[in-house]
Amino acid sequence: MQLKGLIRFFTILLIIYSVYELSFTWVVRGHEKKMEAKAKQFVNLNYASADQATKDQAYKDRLRRLLDSTKDENIHFGVTGPISYQKAKEEELNLGLDLQGGINVTLEVELQGLIRSMANNSKDANFLKALQNAEARKANSSADYVSLFVEEYKKVAGADAPLAPLFAAASAGKIGPKDSDDKVIAAIRTEANDAFERTLHVLTTRIDQFGVAQPNINPNKDKGIITVELSGVNDESDVERVRKLLQSSANLQFWLTYKFEEYAAALDQAGKALALEQSGGTKAITSATDTTGKKAGLDSTTKKNDSNAVAKANADTAGGMNPLAKLIKSTRHGLGFSVNDTAIVREYLNSDAVRRTFVQAGLADAQFAFGIPARGENGKLENTVPLYVLKTNNTDKAPMEGDVIVDARQGFDQMSNNPNVNMETNAIGNTKWERLTKISYDEKRPIAIVLDNVVLSAPTANNGPITGGRTEITGDFSLQEAQDLANLLKAGKFAAPAKIVQSQVVGPTLGANAIHGGFLAFGISFLVIFLLMLIYYNTAGWVANIALILNLLFTIGVLTGLGATLTAPGIAGLVLTIGMAVDTNVIIYERIKEELTKGKGYIPAVNEGYKRSLPPVLDAHVTTLLTAIILFSFGLGPVRGFATTQIIGILLSLFCGILVSRWVTNWFTDKKRHLEYFTPISRRILKHPTYKFIQYRKIAYGISVVVLILGIASIFNGFHQGVEFKGGRTFIVRFNEPMTGKVEGVRQDLEKAFGDSSSLVIKTIGASNQLDITTSYQIDNTSQAADSIVAAKLLQGLGKYIPATTSYQQFMQNNIVGKTTVLPTISDDLKSGAKWATFWSLVIIALYIFIRFRDWRYSLGTIFSLLHDVLVTLAVFSFLKNVVPFPLELDQHFIAAVLTVIGFSMNDTVIVFDRIREYSRQMVGASKETVINKAINDTLSRTIMTSLTVFLTILILFLVGGEVTKGFAFAMLIGVITGTYSSIFVAAPILVDLGGKRALGSDEPKAPEKTVTKAKTQKV
Repeated sequence: MQLKGLIRFFTILLIIYSVYELSFTWVVRGHEKKMEAKAKQFVNLNYASADQATKDQAYKDRLRRLLDSTKDENIHFGVTGPISYQKAKEEELNLGLDLQGGINVTLEVELQGLIRSMANNSKDANFLKALQNAEARKANSSADYVSLFVEEYKKVAGADAPLAPLFAAASAGKIGPKDSDDKVIAAIRTEANDAFERTLHVLTTRIDQFGVAQPNINPNKDKGIITVELSGVNDESDVERVRKLLQSSANLQFWLTYKFEEYAAALDQAGKALALEQSGGTKAITSATDTTGKKAGLDSTTKKNDSNAVAKANADTAGGMNPLAKLIKSTRHGLGFSVNDTAIVREYLNSDAVRRTFVQAGLADAQFAFGIPARGENGKLENTVPLYVLKTNNTDKAPMEGDVIVDARQGFDQMSNNPNVNMETNAIGNTKWERLTKISYDEKRPIAIVLDNVVLSAPTANNGPITGGRTEITGDFSLQEAQDLANLLKAGKFAAPAKIVQSQVVGPTLGANAIHGGFLAFGISFLVIFLLMLIYYNTAGWVANIALILNLLFTIGVLTGLGATLTAPGIAGLVLTIGMAVDTNVIIYERIKEELTKGKGYIPAVNEGYKRSLPPVLDAHVTTLLTAIILFSFGLGPVRGFATTQIIGILLSLFCGILVSRWVTNWFTDKKRHLEYFTPISRRILKHPTYKFIQYRKIAYGISVVVLILGIASIFNGFHQGVEFKGGRTFIVRFNEPMTGKVEGVRQDLEKAFGDSSSLVIKTIGASNQLDITTSYQIDNTSQAADSIVAAKLLQGLGKYIPATTSYQQFMQNNIVGKTTVLPTISDDLKSGAKWATFWSLVIIALYIFIRFRDWRYSLGTIFSLLHDVLVTLAVFSFLKNVVPFPLELDQHFIAAVLTVIGFSMNDTVIVFDRIREYSRQMVGASKETVINKAINDTLSRTIMTSLTVFLTILILFLVGGEVTKGFAFAMLIGVITGTYSSIFVAAPILVDLGGKRALGSDEPKAPEKTVTKAKTQKV
């Protein structure tokens, strides 16, 4: 075997890499278990007599504080030296929302308000009608909102109506009254892109306030959506807070700040008062955040005497028990504290002791605000968060707000050529800004530019009051920082809030069940396939099992290294990987067995087996890989996790199944030990089969016609569409007693409460005391109160089945274990993506087969076979939707199953096709029927074994894998069965009746006489 040393090197390297990556997960889990034990001990000592709810909250708060305080503690060692808990946490294997509970939201950036602002809130009837029509079309169109608006405006105002007059007045010279439509559209798109980045920045800043260790934020600028996943956010109050904050408009304000000497004494006294309050025991942290901002200025340099004063004040108190003095230090930018202490500093500053002390000191209007860590000389963010004290005059209304900003753009200082920010205000803003900058100049008082309570910049007017509405903000900006600040300053001018179009809340119980079911299926599947390989392939099965173990190790290790998130569908992908990983070895071993049966020696048989098996193995993996890539491209959320797992598993399966297996096999050969490929069982199964499959093709064609009719009929019979495809709200409700036999009564009561029965779907999910309830009630209501309105109606309708004393808050906290909201806009996108994913899968695979076999008949046979598989699956999901005791829904998981079935079905089909092509070149003069029958029979054992391994793993996933993947597993079971059938009875027989007398192994008919003559010459 060539390159044996290189294969050994990469195998060892991948083992070390995978173990190293997984070691972060093991170490982090060990550290967190220690902190959990300490938190429990703390609660048992300090809250022994408290009720359970108080204990649970105290435990959560204490654990959060312990983990936050140990972020810098070294818990691991790597190639670069000691590794802190925070760094190790970033490197561990991430669990998805569906496995650990939390909230997932998809937000759409609203551009209607942006276009209105750019048009100076024009009252033009055509303009307003175009906006209205574009908004209506958006729900059923894949085009972006700007294109829809332009199209609608041209419809209502006329094709020749110019856009420039609408936008010229408020564009600050960017758009002229006579500019072309293309220039106007380009300007709108530029602002739309800026709005997306601005919204993303605002959302990121707000998400930092939730104290989530590893928030997952995935922006998609092409679709104008941002997906946010926050693990551990389960409480109804926290969920509502998240929803409210993520959807609220950006709040840009300009505040004067207190100078250090004005609050230094109060801060010192506040720290001492806080120490006194804590003398009886430290109060648990109740909130955590990591706020950001950027310090800059008209002149943002901190005065030297201020820094000296800070240092002196800290020195005076550091020797005592002042907790603030221990955390808040003087820096080159003024007061600040470590990023890791953000949560506890916020807790201290918001405490009653601190507020009371500041009020007594005559600073009742003081409000603390955090900024963004400054960048060091190396360009990296420092570990210190700046602290500011805002002078609010006891009002929420700032002296100047973002609505007066006309424009803001990044520029360069004329003297130093350093990046700066140029800001323009309107007439009202000019007056306010002049007043603010005068105070700043006279009192040397910084002006804090605050976005959502985060200080972006704190400049000081050093050259006198600023008049005329044009301001140049200078500081130690990088080019990117200046561009970001300019963009964020426009948050008040161009409103583009984000609207939640899809949300999912998974309770911790539901997540725990998903983990248990997924890993149980994974473990059982691994054990079953491990034993099957030994039972059927004797000692050669050990090589297959070694390849399987390495494949799984490498897959999980690479997933961890890439920072991927493991979801319930991702675990399903791992389970499927178990079945498909051994398929490579099955294909190779079956060919080796054929060669051994023909009487070849051991080494020639092994060499021929690997050589002859390589093309079908590559073809099978390429087709499956193509469908996985398409699924990743069109899927969202957890389904992309499944596709990611499958893609990595397929690539590593090639490496382990072909190269590593061959290396291990050669190692045994070099040791003069031959592997056994037969067992008494495998010798008796399918021994020299001679079934005449082609003779029954007319019957198969008849069955296919029936399948075609049923597939078409399923469209009229209808399906149960999941909430992802039809839009609506789904609640998973847990009751105190089994609901068996009560579903119809629940349906009738909810119909009365919602006033509509057409969209109500109720089914048992998981345990007998859990119902999955879906409704489209209030689905067009996009207000923040919509979810609460629907949940209140749900509580009203379920009044007979839950205790009468249950409050709304108790209902949401104790009975709702999961909920999902999908607005029509995103559901239409998902349906469109599903259709295109299926279409392109069929086309691309057919094209690949054509390129691979250079014959259109193989491609056409492939299309018929795959359509047959898809139609059977659709028919089953349509006609059995009310028969089986589990939900059959068309959703993203179903599409994932269909695409996977398409790829898997090609696995068997390609093997048969490859053997047909091989035999058509060897069996010169034989009829098509004879060639195809022999090819199917000789690959029958291989076809059955590859299907059996996948079928067993999917069956186990279906039985014990949990509710999240049950529909996916059922679709896969149907697909594996029909895929095996179609490979034998549909794809191959079609070759007989296509192409007339053209030979199966070439593009043109061959002359038998010439071939026979050549063969005779070779025998001489």
